[in-house]
Amino acid sequence: MGNLEEDSASAHLTSLRASGARAREEEDCGDLGIRIDRNGTWYYRGSPIGRKPMVKLFSTVLNRHDDGTYWLTTPVENGRIEVEDVPYIAVELTCNGEGVNQAIDFRTNLDAVVPLGPDYALRVEIDPETGEPSPYIDTGKALEARLARSVFYHLVDLGVEDNTENGTRFGVWSRGLFFPIGDATT
Repeated sequence: MGNLEEDSASAHLTSLRASGARAREEEDCGDLGIRIDRNGTWYYRGSPIGRKPMVKLFSTVLNRHDDGTYWLTTPVENGRIEVEDVPYIAVELTCNGEGVNQAIDFRTNLDAVVPLGPDYALRVEIDPETGEPSPYIDTGKALEARLARSVFYHLVDLGVEDNTENGTRFGVWSRGLFFPIGDATT
């Protein structure tokens, strides 16, 4: 995207947020021409948005409706965007402590830090055809980040077996909670 288009989109969003004007209901602007691809790259009208600060600004008004659609919502406007998988990618993992007292944090592609724990859970979907895992971390507001492959491998390296009444499970401890990440029998 050219700087003129980026500047125009950014100025529009900034003026709406700064104005403090509130409508009784947000105006539905329909499709905004913004897409987030599977790798977390944001596009406007088919061109990548090259300025990270602008993407971060847009992400502050990103939300997901109950029907699964994604929207950029300001006090006065509401516009739909396309998200191929989830809006963010977890690109880094940090870990402090050990065992039950371990604390795991993820950093997203937009530099948000997400603490794995009671408020931000981990889920792992398994592709029924390939058996390949797709791990996700909740980032709030019904939004998620998919763990980059290298981050998931790091998480697996931290994994332990946990014996329960219902059998053995494989996963990680973070902030006193156990998060399963795979089958302990394989």
